[in-house]
Amino acid sequence: MQAMQFDRYGPPEVLHLTTLPSPQAGSGEVRIRLQAAGVAPFDAKLRAGLLQAHFQPALPKIPGRDGVGVVDQVGAGVTGFTVGDAVCVMADLARGTYAEMVVCSAGLVVPRPAGLSLHQAAALLQPGNSAWVAVMQTAQVAAGMQVLVHGGAGAVGSLMVQLCQHLGAVVTATCRAGNEDYVMGLGASRAIAYDRDDFGTLRHQDVVFDLIGGTTHARSYAVLRKGGHLVYLTAAPIVDTGSAFGVQVSRAIIADQP
Repeated sequence: MQAMQFDRYGPPEVLHLTTLPSPQAGSGEVRIRLQAAGVAPFDAKLRAGLLQAHFQPALPKIPGRDGVGVVDQVGAGVTGFTVGDAVCVMADLARGTYAEMVVCSAGLVVPRPAGLSLHQAAALLQPGNSAWVAVMQTAQVAAGMQVLVHGGAGAVGSLMVQLCQHLGAVVTATCRAGNEDYVMGLGASRAIAYDRDDFGTLRHQDVVFDLIGGTTHARSYAVLRKGGHLVYLTAAPIVDTGSAFGVQVSRAIIADQP
């Protein structure tokens, strides 16, 4: 099969096309012939070497966590999938979807949702998993909560906005100027252009989701109510000043979850 790989960390130019043996599905695994792959900020940061404090994949590495395609091989013991099924996949860190095929645990594969294009389906699982863990498990967002999502127009942030709104929260989202209508269309009650306006005027937020870090993180404590919850998903270290503001600070731990 053909695949994109990188042998060292660096800019996009370290990626190169190579030919590899076709992988074979083992026990509990399925092989997917890929039709499209998702490209996420995680992939770019991993390739650039910015996540080495958290992840050290073996090199050479095929990047890509998300993909969509058709099951073309089913390993022993797998139930629920047959050859020809249209599926979405979130490959584990040892594999990659920038390839013609990928093999992974059947628990990391789901049927492709009806009505989604190949491109939409290819980009669904990793951002969706990140949003779900942060919203449902870490923050435990509930109806009536005041929630601020930083980066609400991005892959993860846009799903957070929709999920929080679905749960009945009142959502404010920050985004670049020009994306306000987009995040409002996702379900945000208010959109703040972070490159033009000041989110720091907000107060009494129950939850803040920080997908940006840096000064955005530092300025987010003041917008929370006492006892509020700041949940961050950034790779860069943060300075936890939660005790000074009387708020809880948590990093959403995004693991591969069947």
